[in-house]
Amino acid sequence: MKQSRADLLIFIVTLCWGSSYLFMKMGMDSLSPYNLIALRFGFAFILTALIFFRQLRHLDWRTTGYGALLGLCLFGVFAFIMFGLQTTSTSNAGFLVSLTVIFVPILYWIIFRRRLAGRQIAGVLMALSGIGLLTLNGQLSIHPGDALCILAALCYAGYILMTGAAARITSSTLNLGIMQLGFAGLYGLIFSFLYETPTLPQTSDGWIAVLALSVVCSAFGFVIQPIAQKYTTPTRTGLIFALEPVFAALFAFWFEHEMLSVKGYIGAALVLAGVVVSEWKLKIKAPKPVIPPQDVQKVSPL
Repeated sequence: MKQSRADLLIFIVTLCWGSSYLFMKMGMDSLSPYNLIALRFGFAFILTALIFFRQLRHLDWRTTGYGALLGLCLFGVFAFIMFGLQTTSTSNAGFLVSLTVIFVPILYWIIFRRRLAGRQIAGVLMALSGIGLLTLNGQLSIHPGDALCILAALCYAGYILMTGAAARITSSTLNLGIMQLGFAGLYGLIFSFLYETPTLPQTSDGWIAVLALSVVCSAFGFVIQPIAQKYTTPTRTGLIFALEPVFAALFAFWFEHEMLSVKGYIGAALVLAGVVVSEWKLKIKAPKPVIPPQDVQKVSPL
């Protein structure tokens, strides 16, 4: 798979995840956090396991182990976000979770000791500025929910890096994607039994939310991501993921008729520009050497 095609698939996955904010909002009206996580990833695992049953028969222990680790990261991301939203604003949560775009290259540099190019640093700064303009309203204050959302962003960044590493050393990225769904759902079910009362959705909106999150945002998104990420870089993946709040704003406009402010549109443009700048390799064509007139006879075959 070419890197351009892998980036396109990650772009589509990010688009799907941008829609998840609408469905999570619908689901939280009738389901508790751990319960929603269990249903979302549990249904996604069942669906993908049935579709790719033949490939899943070749599952090995290494893929299962990495699937358990990735599933734990996914569970942590969504648990931190959902509980963080209980004590902080949606704007603060969106901004803080989007710090993933900053944590990815920082962790990548810390772990692998690979310096980032200047264009990548500039792109990260532009994307971060755009996310702030797009999602941050008012003064950012420190609350317990803010800390949880920061942990979600850090967990998300670790998930991206771990996915990139696991995709390169496991025998099947498809099985890896399926197993992470199953483990994330299992962790959600365990915590739901410990701290909640597990139940199925009681309303049509609840079922729509769960099925959309399971099929579109999880079964498709989290299975395609490790396959595509095998052919691109973690930094590039993190920057594409920075578009998630942009897509969330677009879906809010289409389905909830929410209008962005001028600041919001500027922020969306900055995010897009940051992604482009970070991958814009300036190619300068070297000029042909010019032979001074006085040196012509020295190189002439005659």
